[in-house]
Amino acid sequence: MNNLLIGLVRALRHHHWLRLLGGAFMLSSVGNGLTQVVVFGQLLRWHASPSALTLAYVLATLPGFFGSFFGEKGCRRVPPLRLLILTELLGMFALILPLLGMFYHNIPAMLAVQSVAAFLAGMSYPALTLTFKQGLSAEELPAATCMETLIFSAQVLLGTGLGVLLFEVFSPLTLLSIDAVSFVAAILLLAATARHIHLRPLQEMDTPPQVAVIRWAGLSILQKRSLLLLPALAAVGSPAMALLPAIAQQIRPGDATGLALPLLFARSLGQLCGPLLLNGERLRHYAKSNRHLLMCLGIFLAAYGALPLLAAEKTTALGLIFVAHLASNVVFALGTFSVLAYFPAQSVSGASAKAWRWQTLTAALATTLAAGLAAQWGATQSLYAVSLTSLAAVALILVRYRQ
Repeated sequence: MNNLLIGLVRALRHHHWLRLLGGAFMLSSVGNGLTQVVVFGQLLRWHASPSALTLAYVLATLPGFFGSFFGEKGCRRVPPLRLLILTELLGMFALILPLLGMFYHNIPAMLAVQSVAAFLAGMSYPALTLTFKQGLSAEELPAATCMETLIFSAQVLLGTGLGVLLFEVFSPLTLLSIDAVSFVAAILLLAATARHIHLRPLQEMDTPPQVAVIRWAGLSILQKRSLLLLPALAAVGSPAMALLPAIAQQIRPGDATGLALPLLFARSLGQLCGPLLLNGERLRHYAKSNRHLLMCLGIFLAAYGALPLLAAEKTTALGLIFVAHLASNVVFALGTFSVLAYFPAQSVSGASAKAWRWQTLTAALATTLAAGLAAQWGATQSLYAVSLTSLAAVALILVRYRQ
């Protein structure tokens, strides 16, 4: 079986620049995950309200909508790796925000760092996608899908894993210092990547040349479906993920931090492992299959729906969240692969930016609705109402744009 991980290992052995790029983002992800632990850990220590905890998730996604515009336009003017280095520099300077939040017990400052991180993630996503499209062959695109999944899941898997272990041992200041060091190391590795990579000129990659502007009316059914997969995942998954700390607070009012942080770790472990189950040679088939996509989203919601009922045992709760994100990140991998596979190089950065914007906007709308209902009905009832409605809407969309 041509497992995605096997394909990634082959690509890493063949491309020195890919190893450098992967190392850079893994290091940066460790630091970002530590900062996320600091933010959520401090909010839980300060007994923030469920709406504030949910708002933290909104602020960790919505600014990516605006960041993707900068990333899309930047890819037309400068090499994508230069843009990635810029995002790492800006991320390092943004660490002053959680410092101010801790020193002055300021919740808005703690939430602001989430906004900056989301903006920079949206800015870097088109550049990262374009780097893979220009640097890898068509046969190696499944490896790029696996790498993107590893990069975005490592932020919480590695960073949160360390953060959960270190949060009660070291001060938040120490954890933020580790984040700063990871940014510096990532910048150095990205600079080395730029020296080793050979990016094929866009004009040589597709015939005839394609315009970079993405217009919905001119897209094929497959391209439209590709752009809709990540927003579909956001509609179903974002309310549940945003409400996770509040659900933990509801389940264990006296020990919310002790439950919420391990649940965040289990979430990212599932995100990491899910795509690795896919067969790289069948990605196109899976991406076109409504049955597979809806089954994964259904498993995700079933696991989250069972969490308030079966979470008396921490091991059970961790297992449910792991299974949920094992399923959800299969959909994420298929969404990222579809954009890479079905758009030409000239328009792939624009397509990925558009998918990112729709994803973040959908996540923000669904999460805001969930936060409002959580204040009235409670976190569990809000989860059932919003996510099940979103799943029904996604099923209709997938049927409308099936190939």
